[in-house]
Amino acid sequence: MLLTIDVGNTNTDIGLFERDELAISYRIKTDPRSTADEIALTFRGLLADDPEVTGVAICSTVPAVLREMRSMLNRYYPEVPTVIVEPGIRTGVGVLTDNPKEVGTDRIMNTLAAYTLYGGPSIVVDFGTSTNFDVVSKNGDFMGGALAAGIEISVEALAARAAQLRKVELVRPRSVIGKNTVEALQSGTVYGFAGQVDGLVERITQELGGSVNAVVATGGLSKVVRAESRTITAHEPALTLIGLRLVFDKNEPNA
Repeated sequence: MLLTIDVGNTNTDIGLFERDELAISYRIKTDPRSTADEIALTFRGLLADDPEVTGVAICSTVPAVLREMRSMLNRYYPEVPTVIVEPGIRTGVGVLTDNPKEVGTDRIMNTLAAYTLYGGPSIVVDFGTSTNFDVVSKNGDFMGGALAAGIEISVEALAARAAQLRKVELVRPRSVIGKNTVEALQSGTVYGFAGQVDGLVERITQELGGSVNAVVATGGLSKVVRAESRTITAHEPALTLIGLRLVFDKNEPNA
């Protein structure tokens, strides 16, 4: 089984692939203070009942966690072939930005997976700590995109700064016109972010010549917004993990 690990700023997504199929996935919180031994205990608990891990692929936007991940793998999985997405790793994705080094590896994985599954040009909308719009060219290159504050960050900031407002469950309200504070917050969040997505996707599509193969929603909160969006055409929650599986196959793992 191939173990894929996507370390994000808020959550870490973990997937086990049996050949090309995602057999099972987990989501845990990302803690930059976790040590290699603590990470190993977490993984051993999650994977205790699963088949043996025969390969590992990792991408991370949190350097402190990636450092401890390396230590964990060296100590507890020393014989398992491992691919860590970093400079020198073959991805097949060209990065057409002013400074390719500042592009998160998760965005490269999203580009690779989206192009493989849907072709290009395409747009990936990744709902995470930030809402990322990743633009995939017709040749499968990462062209750039847009970044906006994520849904949870926005809700938490509003609750923290407004005395009479609070965090609410992120579900579709009865109507756009909220009849109470909870529904008003839900309306502003769900429909507001759907409108943001549609507006940016439409502008990006215009710059791409007027049409795209797919607009793919991914990330932990994608299910909240995708049903209310006019422009999202596909939903793949495991897009980054699929990218990690693909990049593992492209590289000769280090045993």
